[in-house]
Amino acid sequence: MTQTQTDTRADGQSILVTGASGTVGRQVVAELLHRGHRVRALTRDAAKARFPDGVEVVQGDLTEPDGLAPALEGVTGLHLIAFGGEYFAPLETGPRILELARAAGVRRVTVLHGGGPTPLEDAVRADDGLDWTVLMPVEFMSNALEWAAGIVERDEVREPFVNRLSAMVHEGDIGAVAAVALTEEGHGSREYVITGPQALTLAEKTATIAGARGRAVALVELTEDEAVARWRAAGHDDGLIGFLLEVYGNTPEAGYTVVDTVEKVTGRPARSFAEWAGQHAHAFTA
Repeated sequence: MTQTQTDTRADGQSILVTGASGTVGRQVVAELLHRGHRVRALTRDAAKARFPDGVEVVQGDLTEPDGLAPALEGVTGLHLIAFGGEYFAPLETGPRILELARAAGVRRVTVLHGGGPTPLEDAVRADDGLDWTVLMPVEFMSNALEWAAGIVERDEVREPFVNRLSAMVHEGDIGAVAAVALTEEGHGSREYVITGPQALTLAEKTATIAGARGRAVALVELTEDEAVARWRAAGHDDGLIGFLLEVYGNTPEAGYTVVDTVEKVTGRPARSFAEWAGQHAHAFTA
């Protein structure tokens, strides 16, 4: 344990969040803090980590689970990611992590779905000694930040398959569902598909960002060949390019089907893309 910030939480539940510096991990941390729980954030470089006051920051690596025992001391809930290490390979250490968690007295585990079967998620699902919940969000609203440079520089978004639909989810809502599952009864042995409140086309997303920034944004449709050339120039390998073509050109039904998981689990409606765009309008302005 290399960095500790003042902890004023005293509700009896202490939660360890792995992947705490990631897009979802930061939201899990924030939501737990908001709900008054003690939070411990695991990061591979605690010296560089920056978290809100009240978060206990600990150093560790999920690819080296035997070093996690101190971080798990006194923890009642554990949020896991399915990938780890410098190159984010699928974690093979799930059984050992869960063994250490049970020994430490952890009662509840959430795992962020990795887009398909992974060894860690398989280990979590097979564990009958913990109340586990698998979080299965669709496309993150924060993916729209990939358009920021083009919008700021040229007032345009350039993408293929512009009519594709996405029920994209606010990353804060993923954190909220995780926080409830980690601290309340009734969520064991569940998998939660998490979406936003609307299925939107790229044109609708672009118009929403334009409204938030107060300036028009043009949507330019790329052909498949143009998209492949751009992805290849960005360094994507053939496997990833094939995945992108499939998921964008033939989006699975789950990716555009709105479900009410956020409201059922948290008691409030899922946040809209318009809310997200308003919160991030600064990223799309020069």
